[in-house]
Amino acid sequence: MIKVIEVIASSEQGFSEATQNALEEASKTVKNIKSIYVKDMNANVENNRIVSYAVNAKVSFEIEK
Repeated sequence: MIKVIEVIASSEQGFSEATQNALEEASKTVKNIKSIYVKDMNANVENNRIVSYAVNAKVSFEIEK
């Protein structure tokens, strides 16, 4: 059986790093992660410059029997 949780993570470097951050944080409490699906992406802007990137992601993992 597979379960899905939704997480939000950010990075000052880019969307790829924000996604990696989401995975690393989820893996601290969730075992058997099988996939991550980036649902939404957004960036925060100050003075016409992107200052941070964020992702809303779904992490799926297998439930141990």
